[in-house]
Amino acid sequence: MLKTILIYILRHLAKKIIKKYKSDVVGITGSIGKTSSKEAIATVLSGRFSVRHNFKNYNNEIGLPLTIIGIERSPGKSLLGWVEVFIRALKLLSARDEKYPEILVLEMGADKPGDIPYLVDIAPCKVGVLTFISHAHTEYFKTIKKIAQEKRVIISHLKSDEFAVLNFDNDLVMENKNVTKAEIITYGLKEGADLRATDINVLTDEKTGWPVGLNFKVTYKGSIVPVYLGGLVAKQLISSALAGLAVGTVYGINLVEGGQALSDFHPLPGHLCLIPGIKNTLIIDDTYNSSPEPVRAALETLAEINLKEGSQRYAVLADMLELGMETQNAHREIGLRVAELGIDFLITVGEASKHTAMAAHEAGLEEHHIASFADSATAGKFLQDKLHEGD
Repeated sequence: MLKTILIYILRHLAKKIIKKYKSDVVGITGSIGKTSSKEAIATVLSGRFSVRHNFKNYNNEIGLPLTIIGIERSPGKSLLGWVEVFIRALKLLSARDEKYPEILVLEMGADKPGDIPYLVDIAPCKVGVLTFISHAHTEYFKTIKKIAQEKRVIISHLKSDEFAVLNFDNDLVMENKNVTKAEIITYGLKEGADLRATDINVLTDEKTGWPVGLNFKVTYKGSIVPVYLGGLVAKQLISSALAGLAVGTVYGINLVEGGQALSDFHPLPGHLCLIPGIKNTLIIDDTYNSSPEPVRAALETLAEINLKEGSQRYAVLADMLELGMETQNAHREIGLRVAELGIDFLITVGEASKHTAMAAHEAGLEEHHIASFADSATAGKFLQDKLHEGD
C-alpha cells in the first residue's frame, strides 16, 4: 500500500517537472542494448548540451521519476530519505532551477505489460529509440509478439515532428516501423541502414594479443567517418555507438563531432567490460542481468579473441531469469552454442544452467571440460584453481 502511494506521488511530481521545464526527452527501450545505448547517446549529446541520464539502472516506475527529480541514490526504506526526495521535487516546482538539464536521456524498462505506456506518460519523448526485440521477461509477456507490442510504444506515441531511431539489423524492430508518425532514422551493420558501420576491426595489444578496442567506419548521407572505441571488444556495442550518433544527428551533431565524443564512451560495469584477472588472465565481465541474445553475443566475443598456444577460453554462465516456459529451451540453446563455438571449458551456476551443461555435453563438449555448481563462490574457487596464464 505504501509503495503504491509512493509511486503515485513520484509520478505526479515527475510529470509536473517535465511539464514545467520542457526538457527534451530521449527515451530508449528494447530487450537488450538499452543501457549501453543510453550511455552512448548521453556521451554524444553532452559535448553540446546539458544532459542528464538514468543513474545506474533507474529505468522503472520509481527509478525514472528519481532521475527526473535528480536523485542519484534511492532512499530505499528510509522515510527521511523520501521526505528529502519530495522536498527536492517541490523546490524544482516552486522556483526555477536554471541548471535543470536541456535533455533527459531516459532508459525505459519493461518487466511487465503496461510499463512502457506508464513511463512515456510521465515523460513523453521527442526521440524514441528502439534497440532490439528478443526473448526477455517472457515469464510475464508469454510471447515475443506481446514483447514487441510493449516495446513499440516508445515510437508509437511520437508525433510527426519527432524522431524514431530504429535498429535496422533487428527484423522485429523494423517490423514496427509503420506504427509511428515520426521521422525514422535507422542504424546498423546491414546495408540499407541510414547510419551504417563497416570495416570493423578488433585492435589488440602487441604483447598480450588481447583486445584493447574497436575501430570502424560510419557512413551517413555520403559522409564516411572513422570511429574508435577504446576498451571495448564486443561488436554488438557498435550498435549502441551508432544509436548515439543517430540521436546526435537529430540535434545537429555531425559524425566527426559525434565520433570524437565516443572516445569517452565506456559501458557500465557488467556490460562486456575487460578486467585483468589473476595469473595474467583476462576476464570479460558480462555479469549484468541477461537473456539469450546477449549471452550468445558474449560467447561469440569470447570465441573471437586470439589466445596464445595452450591457453584456454572459459565460459562461466549462471541462470537467465524471467524466461518462464522458455527457460529450459533457452538454456539448452546456450549450451549448444558453447560447444559449436569451441569454447574449451564450461562452468555453470544454478539449477536452470544445468540444462546448459547437459546440452553442451550432448553437442560434443567433453564431460571433464564441464563443471556445474549451486553457487558462484564455489564456482569461482574452482575456476581460480583451474586458470593458467593467458587464459
